[in-house]
Amino acid sequence: MKDISKYQGIIPAFYACYDEKGDISPKAVQDLTRFLVKKGVKGTYVGGSSGECIYQSVEERKLVLENVMEAAGGKLTVIAHVGCNSTRDSVELARHAESVGVDAIASIPPIYFKLPEYAIAQYWNDMSAAAPKTDFVIYNIPQLAGVALTMSLFHEMLKNPQVVAVKNSSMPVQDIQMFKADGTAARGENGFVVFNGPDEQFISGRMMGADGGIGGTYGAMPELFLKLDELFKDGKWEEAKALQYDINEVIYALCACKGNMYGVIKAVLKKREGLDLGGVRAPLYNLIPDDMPKVDHAAALIDAAMGKWVK
Repeated sequence: MKDISKYQGIIPAFYACYDEKGDISPKAVQDLTRFLVKKGVKGTYVGGSSGECIYQSVEERKLVLENVMEAAGGKLTVIAHVGCNSTRDSVELARHAESVGVDAIASIPPIYFKLPEYAIAQYWNDMSAAAPKTDFVIYNIPQLAGVALTMSLFHEMLKNPQVVAVKNSSMPVQDIQMFKADGTAARGENGFVVFNGPDEQFISGRMMGADGGIGGTYGAMPELFLKLDELFKDGKWEEAKALQYDINEVIYALCACKGNMYGVIKAVLKKREGLDLGGVRAPLYNLIPDDMPKVDHAAALIDAAMGKWVK
């Protein structure tokens, strides 16, 4: 049985890091990685939505992952999202991810063309075969990918022994229950992981069987999500609910600007932590001057929650 303990906990999704020209900044990538190590999170999920993967080239994505691995120094569980629009590019990224020593690779289903389930399974299995010594994580995010992980497709993927987890970002928490139950039935007790995806319902996901979470807002306030997970594990349900509400207020504030949420998060990190990660890549929309008071408000909400919950 595989050791899945390295996947259980708080795993922030890694943010795209750009220089003043809009190119990948290796320095910023390493700075953000060291920041996550310092905060004590379990790991990081590189090259997903928060990493703006669909707007980056294969070589850029390799550069990001190489610098994450160098700066992490074995202190983080690293899951590399390697999904691309073509199987060829996905396979190349999968091979590269294994070569630099990641713990797992992950992928969304193919996007744009509506493919039959056997074609989706082949897509995932091809990249898994390209990294035969590396665990595989299915990323279920139907609201963006346009296709959901059905139970029939899930059962087909469980035939692949490298499949150890689902990163579930669908909104119904019942999906977590079903994936956890059938994954455990196939892999044995403590043999399969389900990650909660929607940050706003972290506690709900944990209650329904999620082993931890991978989230796009975790990096903006890692201490709060670490505390939330601690409260859950200690059975302090009312406190956990109250902290989830405070976190959700922050998330609403991060989404309230004209600029993209990830641009807001990067501005908050610069203000609160001194991290300069650049902006976002078009067609994502960068912040405008009118957004800056809202950035300040989001940062103030985090400060207030930190003072309330983190001693």
